[in-house]
Amino acid sequence: MNQKIKFYQSLQFKIALVFILMLVLTLEIVGAVFVRQLERANLNTFKQQIELPVSVTNSLARSLSIDNANEANQQIKTTIQQLSNPNLTELNVVDAKGITRGTNQKSQRMVGETNNSKLIRNTLVNNRTHSETIYDRNQKKHYYVMTVPLVSGNDNNVVGAVYLRANLESVYSTVNSISLIYLSATVITIVIGLIFSVIISREITRPIEKIRGQTLKIAQGDFTGRIKVRANDELGQLAGAINNLSIRVEESQESIDSERRRLDSVLSHMTDGVLATDRRGNIIIANNLALEMLGVSAEAELIGKSILDMLDIRNKYTFRDLMESEQDYNEVILDNLSDEIIVSATFSPIQRESGFVSGMVCVLHDITDQVQEEEERKQFVSNVSHELRTPLTSVRSYVEALGDGAINDPELGPKFLQVVEDETDRMIRMINDLLSLSRMDAGTTKLDLEYVNISELFNYILDRFDMIIQNDEVTGTDKQYSIDRHITNKSLWVEIDPDKFTQVIDNIMNNAVKYSPDGGIITARLTDTHNHVILSIADQGLGIPRKDLRHVFDRFFRVDKARSRKQGGTGLGLAISKEVVNLLGGQIWVNSTEGKGSTFYIALPYVQFEEDDWDDQVDEG
Repeated sequence: MNQKIKFYQSLQFKIALVFILMLVLTLEIVGAVFVRQLERANLNTFKQQIELPVSVTNSLARSLSIDNANEANQQIKTTIQQLSNPNLTELNVVDAKGITRGTNQKSQRMVGETNNSKLIRNTLVNNRTHSETIYDRNQKKHYYVMTVPLVSGNDNNVVGAVYLRANLESVYSTVNSISLIYLSATVITIVIGLIFSVIISREITRPIEKIRGQTLKIAQGDFTGRIKVRANDELGQLAGAINNLSIRVEESQESIDSERRRLDSVLSHMTDGVLATDRRGNIIIANNLALEMLGVSAEAELIGKSILDMLDIRNKYTFRDLMESEQDYNEVILDNLSDEIIVSATFSPIQRESGFVSGMVCVLHDITDQVQEEEERKQFVSNVSHELRTPLTSVRSYVEALGDGAINDPELGPKFLQVVEDETDRMIRMINDLLSLSRMDAGTTKLDLEYVNISELFNYILDRFDMIIQNDEVTGTDKQYSIDRHITNKSLWVEIDPDKFTQVIDNIMNNAVKYSPDGGIITARLTDTHNHVILSIADQGLGIPRKDLRHVFDRFFRVDKARSRKQGGTGLGLAISKEVVNLLGGQIWVNSTEGKGSTFYIALPYVQFEEDDWDDQVDEG
């Protein structure tokens, strides 16, 4: 996020502030030391200037040694008047008893008075020079005060002391003037330093700002910009590293986008539904097939939802149950998502190299066809077993009866043997049909294709059934049937296997003859379209219930099982017919109304030929 930085928060301000603070601190320390040393030097010079020469102190000591007080005072006064030190504000000479004997003040009133100054007493007692700097609050001035003992030259006894007081304002005035000059120079230095610090900090922060701008662009996905490297210092190396980082991130982003597009393409074109969850079981990815299986129109309706709720398995499993398995995956059969499909859900955890589980992948596989095929296989085996068991049971019963003596009965013996033969033929036909279907399922059925005039072949097959009906060879009853033909007179040459196609028409016609009522009409039609020939055979039988129409071509399926078995059908004829038509590249279907009859349709691919073209092909052949 590109948030605007206030000036006082910027690095430029901080660098300038640190530089100025360091400069001020340095100047203050240097100034304090300098002023202090200057003050000390001036004070020492000043103190040296106000110190009394030794000749003066000796003269004053000799004067105090004179017994005549007036003479001594006069000599002291003369000595004091001879001193020409403008720095001395006050000079008093005190004897050993603390009585003032002389002064440089215009008023001589204090001469003869006792001086109670602590410094003078200490000097008289200790025979040591004492000095101190005092501040007169009334006059608001600094003074330097010093007391010097006066010692007689004969016995080194203290005969008095000199009290000196000097005005220090000249010293402090000089120090203050120099301090003011230094302060002015400091301010000027700080201003110049501030200007230089701003320039330097700007030079430092400018590449940093460019680096910041480039990193913001990288964060926003813009990898096009590059930082100009102007120097080979740390910032220059950092700018170069940012440029390299931008290139690497761009390459990584392109690689990630490419992988993501590839993954999205894979997920979109997968034949299985895929769901991915986070470590809490909430969906984060779903492909289109998963949306379709779950009956959801948009991915947003799934994102963030619990996979347990979307698969409706919360009452059976917990998320931990799906994650923890002895195998690498956990498979669950879902038959509650829809009434039309059965789904196998395979759950597999997403683990990092450290073993941390970050989520789970669920693959939804439609196993409806597999389940149906399994059910059909079981039903097929059951039907085969049932269909074979019935004639075998019948054969066994009759054989046992023949073995018990019925074979010797001139009436029952031949009859029982005929039944055994019929049932045996029935089983042979069923086994042959099963073998034909098996070869078709395995793709090993060979077709003897040739171009046949379908009109002539269809008429030929119907002619046979006309003869069968007249001779009553199909049902053995006295029912009468008729075949109504609506067949085009055009020559329609279609590439088929004549024998197998004849078997298909025979199966359909046999059913039409068997289930048509006495006096019924079987209508046979043959027409052609632009690229197909269409045959249809319609009867006037009982018809097929709507619920059974989709199972008519299933193996061993019978609408009326009792009547079909009584009439000797195997339940495989229409199944074989469908497989044959499919092998020929055609389609077969049925329309029926219960109680009014059924119509079977066969559509075969057909390419129209002009007569001349066909004659040329025949001659070349």
